Amino acid sequence: MSVASTQSSDAAAIVPFVIDIPQAELDELRQRLDHTRWPEQETVADLSQGAQLARVKKLVDYWSSEYDWRQVEARLNNYPQFKTEIDGLGIHFMHIRSPHQNALPMVMTHGWPGSIVEFLDVIDPLVDPTQYGGTADQAFHVVIPSIPGFGFSDKPDAKGWNRNRIGKAWDTLMKRLGYQRYVAQGGDWGSVVTTEMGRIQLDGLAAIHVNLPFVAQLPFPDNPTAEEQIAIDQCVLFAEDGSFYHHLQTTRPQTIGYALADSPVGQAAWIYEKLGAWSDNQDGPEQVFSYDQMLNNIMFYWLTNSGASSARMYAEHPGLNFGAVPVDIPVAVSVFPREIYTPPRSWAERTYSQMIYWNRPEKGGHFAAFEQPATFVSELRAAFASIR
Repeated sequence: MSVASTQSSDAAAIVPFVIDIPQAELDELRQRLDHTRWPEQETVADLSQGAQLARVKKLVDYWSSEYDWRQVEARLNNYPQFKTEIDGLGIHFMHIRSPHQNALPMVMTHGWPGSIVEFLDVIDPLVDPTQYGGTADQAFHVVIPSIPGFGFSDKPDAKGWNRNRIGKAWDTLMKRLGYQRYVAQGGDWGSVVTTEMGRIQLDGLAAIHVNLPFVAQLPFPDNPTAEEQIAIDQCVLFAEDGSFYHHLQTTRPQTIGYALADSPVGQAAWIYEKLGAWSDNQDGPEQVFSYDQMLNNIMFYWLTNSGASSARMYAEHPGLNFGAVPVDIPVAVSVFPREIYTPPRSWAERTYSQMIYWNRPEKGGHFAAFEQPATFVSELRAAFASIR
């Protein structure tokens, strides 16, 4: 990782940050891509053995011959970025203030295999809604940090950076930026962190919004309704077929880390498969994301060598499941139709004592902001309307 930034000796300082990847690193990446040693083709005609060879080859061919990292680098650098030290670790974040005086401060947390890139298409409509079909009273000041071990945030060198510690770090960040009252949003690991922030009732946290609610009633009901049965079947399918990456990264993040650190194609395929499995598509992630979008996100892992360090987020949370985590501050929920599991409203009502919003959008999956940015923006505007 190479950056240009202003140095400071004050650990609490907020230091301007600019992404500036040396050309030599991009040239070295292309050489690796051009010398990829490929496996043979899968022996099935479906996705049951993972990312298919022909599709990954097409993605990598585009990566090697046409993809331009400098475009997304410039787009990111167009937004104010910073680093600050919290609890001994450098945290990278974007901080975009709204031009509207009474905007609501919001911290947004990405997941795996995501990054701050997921939010690029929602920043401007959230910050300046009057330019995007909204009104001034729907504006947000947006703060988007990278989870420790992800992107340009520092990598922990010891265990302990779990959801509780990260949630408290986000609270420190918001207070350091001058926000004494704020809201939080997240999906995937972002939902884990955001839910924890709500569970411990951080001072100044007015409400949360999640698009992966941890509300499953465990043990499952003996006589489930039809809607409950759908959610139960989804949880069982994930446990029996979709969660082995989770077990691997929980138990052996260092081992998979060698492959992810050394092979850009290995890193790309590891992410590509999940972009397909968890998004709202009928025939692969290409129906939802452009190659550029996928590679922008993949590059955040490759250029920062964060395959292993991001996987350790799982090792920090052994035994994590979709089980209900009660929260007693205002909670808003959006359940997109192709989420990993789609729980019924009744489960959320039992889990959240102050549920202020519930909706099921018509399209979208696990990567809600990335897949359906306009819908995601509308959800957040509606979700937090009552607590402004």
